[in-house]
Amino acid sequence: MCIRKIAAVVSTLLFIVSLSTVQGLAKDKTEDKGMKKATFAGGCFWCIEPPFHRLEGVIDVYAGYTGGKTVNPTYDEVTSGRTGHLEAAQVIYDPAIVSYETLLETFWHNIDPTDDGGQFADRGSSYKTAIFYHDEEQRLLAEKSKKALAESGMLKKPIVTDIREAGEFYRAEEYHQDYYKKNPLHYNAYKKGSGRADYLERMWGQK
Repeated sequence: MCIRKIAAVVSTLLFIVSLSTVQGLAKDKTEDKGMKKATFAGGCFWCIEPPFHRLEGVIDVYAGYTGGKTVNPTYDEVTSGRTGHLEAAQVIYDPAIVSYETLLETFWHNIDPTDDGGQFADRGSSYKTAIFYHDEEQRLLAEKSKKALAESGMLKKPIVTDIREAGEFYRAEEYHQDYYKKNPLHYNAYKKGSGRADYLERMWGQK
């Protein structure tokens, strides 16, 4: 039994190493093609994925966790508020087609940037909003867009959305990915019931 267990462990480790290598190669290939990353925390990641998916030039969007110290956190761990992570969406995009400014505008138009306790019905630190910049250009553009929104007169309270340097991004469990496609009825009911849909329609005329 011990030998079989050891063999199983070795086999699993080899698989993980192989998978990591493949993922690393895929990442390098994406970078070679000129694709870039943008990362946004806007409360429940179910509701942050769809707006970016609709943009031409966006290659993919992943739901995940970032901003904390826990390695490979689970959904339950993150929502407990003890990991320091926020629910977030990582956007892979072609800057030749869609600008980072457009991504920023999309982000602002899908959150309440004045809520310091979470987003809508989702309360707690893991649901706070933040922009995670991947380079100096993104940081400057994020700061500029935040200032412009604050001075626009659209909001009655100060913006509390953080602008932070991007760190490790951990993809969420598979059932969270593209949730709005997999479970559209529940997704739409949640978006409405949470108060997000009404807020976005009131603020930006979104349906």
